[in-house]
Amino acid sequence: MSGQPKEERTPDENAVKEEYAETAGFAGEAAPEGAEGDTQADDHEVLLRLVKENEELKDARLRAAAEMENLRRRTARDVHDARNYAIANFARDMLSVSDNLKRALEAIPQEARDSGDAGFKALIEGVEMTERAMLAALERHGVKKLDPEGERFDPNFHQAMFEVPREDIATNTVVQVVQTGYVIGERVLRPAMVGVSKGGPKAAPAEAEAPATEPGPPNEQAEKDA
Repeated sequence: MSGQPKEERTPDENAVKEEYAETAGFAGEAAPEGAEGDTQADDHEVLLRLVKENEELKDARLRAAAEMENLRRRTARDVHDARNYAIANFARDMLSVSDNLKRALEAIPQEARDSGDAGFKALIEGVEMTERAMLAALERHGVKKLDPEGERFDPNFHQAMFEVPREDIATNTVVQVVQTGYVIGERVLRPAMVGVSKGGPKAAPAEAEAPATEPGPPNEQAEKDA
């Protein structure tokens, strides 16, 4: 009959429960087989990468520390050299002045020295005092004289100018010093110009060789003067 109200159908409770169970089951579906193994593999790769990065950082730190230590040593050596050898060029020039003073004294005839002239005698003494004072000042700053007559020839300190036949002296012995040499610290400021013996008995080898001294630059002017 058209006047009767339509019957409202209520959802089937069993169907609703089944649909909800299917939906819940899909949402809580367990991970497929092998997914746990993949996660462990990823964790292992991350661990290896971190270990490698740690080793690289450790190596970089050690290298930086070594470089800083080398820099500290080079700086200390440079400071030491600057302190000890800063006046090397100046001292070498002063040696030329000292050589000229010495030549001036050697050029004075013995007769003039013995003449007894007071003024001339005072002049000689003044030049001698000037030379001694100059060498003393250089010695206070580390400049030392080389006077190797009678010693074994050492190419680190001496420069051979000629040979002298001497059968009574061991070969390569310094028998004459043409020009005195000087050292500053451990460096040769000017080698001693010498004459060495030859023809004598062979020199016995030194028991302990002294460490080689660092040679200084050649003194061309000194060679010309000699």
